[in-house]
Amino acid sequence: MTTVSQQILRRIRGKGRGWVFTPADFAGLGSRDSIDQTLSRLVARNSVRRLDRGLYDYPKQSPRLGLLSPKPDDIASALARQSGAKLQVSGARAANALGLTTQSPAKTVYLTDGPARKAQFGRQVIELRHVNAKRLAGAGNVSGAVLQALRYLGRDAIDDNVVNRLRRVLSDDDKKALRRDGVHAPAWVHPIIDDVALAA
Repeated sequence: MTTVSQQILRRIRGKGRGWVFTPADFAGLGSRDSIDQTLSRLVARNSVRRLDRGLYDYPKQSPRLGLLSPKPDDIASALARQSGAKLQVSGARAANALGLTTQSPAKTVYLTDGPARKAQFGRQVIELRHVNAKRLAGAGNVSGAVLQALRYLGRDAIDDNVVNRLRRVLSDDDKKALRRDGVHAPAWVHPIIDDVALAA
């Protein structure tokens, strides 16, 4: 193997099984052509798996199930890293994760200030949806997830149950971050943030 190949393989193994990556994760180790050629050889040797165009993983293995599918969050993170973009789960997923709704979203959607893209592996489809940068306040943090969830639920659906649930699940630091990041939220969200972060 060439030095570039050795460096790429060392980085992949160093990240551990389950790592999802794009050629951009090896920038600086060689030319784009040499990186692409190395990844193609690793795919041919079954050392890594090609998930979609320009998207790969070092798959986890189960003795019973064989190669496991990558996590949606890992796929989305790799795509966001590729363009240096911010990433935030959609309002539907955020609301479900925070326990504000029991409805599980049918689509796996993420919001980003980078390019829009869809990636498909088997029946799993990951969509990155471009939005204005102001929509991504607190991206990647709990505060960002709360803001997306509130937008998704809408003013008329937010009641004392929602406020009380957020008061319980958010730490004092989360509530302070929510106050800080909430300045970018629509005006109708501000009183709700004040109620949630009352004790912080």
